[in-house]
Amino acid sequence: MENDAYDRIGDEPPNYEETSFSGGTTSNGNGTGNGEHRAVRPSVVSAFGHDTLDRVPNIDFYRNAGSVSGNRAVRPSLQELHDNGRISVTNTVEDREGSDGTPSDDVESVIPLDNKDGTVRFGWIKGVLVRCMLNIWGVMLFIRLSWVFGQAGWGVQIITVLLYTIYKRFEKDHLKVFCVLGLGIVVIALSCVVTTVTGLSMSAICTNGVVRGGGAYYLISRSLGPEFGGSIGLIFAFANAVAVAMYVVGFAETVVDLLKENNAIMIDELNDIRIIGCISVVLLLGISVAGMEWEAKAQIGLLIILLVAIVNVFVGTGIPASTDKKSKGFFNYDAKIFMENLPPDFRDGETFFSVFAIFFPAATGILAGANISGDLKDPQDALPKGTLLAILITGVTYLGVALCVSATVVRDATGNINDTIATGMDMFCNGTNTAACEQGWNFSSCDVSSCKFGSMNNFQYNNTKMEHSLQHNKITRHTHTVMTMVSGFGPLITAGTFSATLSSALASLVSAPKVFQALCKDNIYTALKFFAKGHGKNNEPIRGYVLTFIIAVAFIIIADLNVIAPIISNFFLASYALINFSCFHASYAKSPGWRPAYRYYNMWLSLFGAVLCCGVMFVINWWAALLTYAIEIFLYVYVTVKKPNVNWGSSTQAVTFVSAVNNALSLTGVEDHVKNFRPQCMVLTGAPKNRPALLDLAHCFTKNYGLCLTCEVFVGPRTETLTDVNAGMEKNQMWLNKKKRKAFYAAVACDSFRQGTENLMQASGLGRLKPNILMMGFKKDWRTADTAGVQSYVGVLHDAFDFEYGTVVLRMNQGLDISHIIKAQEEMEREAQEQKDLEKEELAEENKGKSIFRKSRNLSTQASVTTPQSPQVVVVNERLVSTSTQFQRKQGKGTIDVWWMFDDGGLTLLLPYILTTRKKFKDCKMRIFIAGQPGRVEQDRMKSLLEKFRIKYADIHVIDDITQNPNSNSWKMFEDMIEPFRLHEGSKSTTLAEALRKDNPWKISDAELDTFEEKTNLQVRLNELLQENSRAANLIIVSMPIARLGSVSDHLYMAWLDILTKNLPPTMLIRGNHKSVLTFYS
Repeated sequence: MENDAYDRIGDEPPNYEETSFSGGTTSNGNGTGNGEHRAVRPSVVSAFGHDTLDRVPNIDFYRNAGSVSGNRAVRPSLQELHDNGRISVTNTVEDREGSDGTPSDDVESVIPLDNKDGTVRFGWIKGVLVRCMLNIWGVMLFIRLSWVFGQAGWGVQIITVLLYTIYKRFEKDHLKVFCVLGLGIVVIALSCVVTTVTGLSMSAICTNGVVRGGGAYYLISRSLGPEFGGSIGLIFAFANAVAVAMYVVGFAETVVDLLKENNAIMIDELNDIRIIGCISVVLLLGISVAGMEWEAKAQIGLLIILLVAIVNVFVGTGIPASTDKKSKGFFNYDAKIFMENLPPDFRDGETFFSVFAIFFPAATGILAGANISGDLKDPQDALPKGTLLAILITGVTYLGVALCVSATVVRDATGNINDTIATGMDMFCNGTNTAACEQGWNFSSCDVSSCKFGSMNNFQYNNTKMEHSLQHNKITRHTHTVMTMVSGFGPLITAGTFSATLSSALASLVSAPKVFQALCKDNIYTALKFFAKGHGKNNEPIRGYVLTFIIAVAFIIIADLNVIAPIISNFFLASYALINFSCFHASYAKSPGWRPAYRYYNMWLSLFGAVLCCGVMFVINWWAALLTYAIEIFLYVYVTVKKPNVNWGSSTQAVTFVSAVNNALSLTGVEDHVKNFRPQCMVLTGAPKNRPALLDLAHCFTKNYGLCLTCEVFVGPRTETLTDVNAGMEKNQMWLNKKKRKAFYAAVACDSFRQGTENLMQASGLGRLKPNILMMGFKKDWRTADTAGVQSYVGVLHDAFDFEYGTVVLRMNQGLDISHIIKAQEEMEREAQEQKDLEKEELAEENKGKSIFRKSRNLSTQASVTTPQSPQVVVVNERLVSTSTQFQRKQGKGTIDVWWMFDDGGLTLLLPYILTTRKKFKDCKMRIFIAGQPGRVEQDRMKSLLEKFRIKYADIHVIDDITQNPNSNSWKMFEDMIEPFRLHEGSKSTTLAEALRKDNPWKISDAELDTFEEKTNLQVRLNELLQENSRAANLIIVSMPIARLGSVSDHLYMAWLDILTKNLPPTMLIRGNHKSVLTFYS
């Protein structure tokens, strides 16, 4: 049965209809019921035999936006099910930004894409196995393999001989001899270990979810995140582009050698290499641009040629050797030759590591299939199967060819057919050419002078040192290689060389643009977005092909790649290292999302593979390895700083989470110490952007070193406020991140502001990571607010004291809340965007000749929406915004005046000190004001205390007239402030006074005023002193008075706070929890 919940139009939610049990009302044709629009799902007859909104598990619920392998379905939300299906689902589905609907956007589908549109998709043989084998079977097979085994020996019996020797006797000379045996097999085995471990790691990663185009970049970026992926993706794409030039130059040099043999050089050797190389890369580009299908056919043809050449080698070893071949060291299979080639014979300063560095690039190429992962039918199945089988086949081939050559060819030969031992001549065969001597040939002259033939000499040799090699070195002037001599038909070896170079060049020419396109699509490097666009049914990266072609031609013109070769080799190895590390990291994080279908991997083996790859990088070339690391670190830092807006659920996030949990748990086992006290603020900002001054000051306190929670309380019935709570969580947190505020956002829905704040104070935090300071704004409208609002506000302060929170109240004359301004700005922006969209639509309609009437209608609609503000309102709003954002700007030279009236543990002193350490307040000096007796005693005492606390200050002022009564004007201002809230029961009869007290228990009684007359006088007097001494301060800090619970009425307490901070610069009232936050002990 068709699912009615399918997303049919892009990613908009489906059009739902009312069900028969959705609350007793039915919808009209417009989807409304009782005058209220509702988007309601239809019920379906489920597998359980009754109508239900619930849906059975379905893969379509798990698809991403832009999926092209099937329609994405929208599952019922929890609110729909819980609230009888009457929750709007408009926001259930959100498009991923930048989705263009291409196959690469379908990251959740596990169903292979149908080829109804003619898109070419490859299976595991043609797409992975063939490509990997062609890339691994490089020219090393025909040019250098005999030399590697000539230098290092073959040594199949190394372990047996070594154990036997140790068993028989422990003579050091024997151990020394046998410990260096068999290094040729070690070279191949070690190379295969690196590639096999990398293949296992890659198999685990690519089976842990759907793989799209991008190859190594995609695997690493989705595992380790955009920082690692972006850095390795760029250098991996560049390495493939330069590799095209290297392979083509190798092909061109072979052709030039043939031209030279036939006296057919066109200009000179160097320019001929450039000409042939450029022509070759143009032809390869044509094949690539023609489409993946043509490229695959070309690869199959080249594979056939290469297979014939390899078989030709094995066949040739069984054909009886001619006299000419024997003079050059080829004698068919002979056990004595085999044993003579067993030990290593390093020459010309070569060592095991230099020989290994030359051979290892031949084992690369295992990512050739992964690089076109977007063109595979089922990458999860094809990549592990094809890659690992290719490693096995090519490894056996390399080993088989090497052993065959080691059993048939001696290390040195003169090439002179007259160097035979005459019949009947009694010659004692010993030395390094015993096997050839017993075959009747005298190559003893090779011990004195170098010979041109044999496995150590007769190969295509470069005059420069061979350590700078990718899969071949610069080919020079000997076309008759050992492989040509051993093979049954020599020209097939040349054809095999052509096939190896061209197939590798073609694979790299396809890989580089594919990887680069995937990197550009993710928009990690915004300047490269131009190359993200694809063309045709296969989304071919034509622009990437052109860029790769330009890079390849540039390096072909250089024509000498010995310097760049080791760098490129290290680029590939860096990719292998990160693939291994990705597998280890994902396993180490133990994320529930790490569930690879391929089980034959081990996290520690992957880590070993990563370390091994890094070691091989230094073995190949140490300066190239350092350069690779430097480039990768630079790109990593660049991407980290740019912070691309992507979230791929990387293992880095998982490890960060695990580390955070472990660190939080470890803190619970350590008792708090006063030296480690740091402000951890719960800030009642509402939405964070509504009260910027409050958030900015809190951020100055916590910065990157403390916890900051911006909290919002949604007051009202939970059913009405829950939607706002859920909708605001991610939006507000994203706003904080965008504004670079190191803070968290938390919200609760409650029936009252006080209850919500109480819940936040009790439940916020995790272990030791919990708030210890409550920050809130001063309730400026307390005189006009309803009684419940004032009681709720003061109640929050009482709760903070009860829960032993430090308390901070910020007052600014213009106010703190700019939500109405933000709302108006957002509305104007929305209207402007709508107008812009309308103008685009009208312009499009004008081109069709039918836009005149719609234009006038739209403009009139716009005019009716926008309401201009009066000049007075504009000025007030501008002043409010400027004041509210003043702490985002650097503060000018001035003072932070600290009125430390009461010892609260030191919080009143510590917070302003922290402000002076921030860049925005670095030009502000701290002045301390204390109450005391006239004279120097109090000042000296405070000076001594501050010095012990190591707190810098500019001045200490002792206020010795604080106990004086306030002047009449100030007192009149206070009386006018509290007049509406007084009972005046003293002037009334006892009965009437009792009735008034019973009806208005919240009002201020005459008895209360008498009881707290001194405290009231203190607040009024303090304001006078603040006006006198701190009117020009940048910020004022004052000790907050405390109202005794149940003794001081809420309105009287608000009057104290109001009169204390009235008509002053920005003022903070601070009261610590009376636990020490300062100490002078070390």
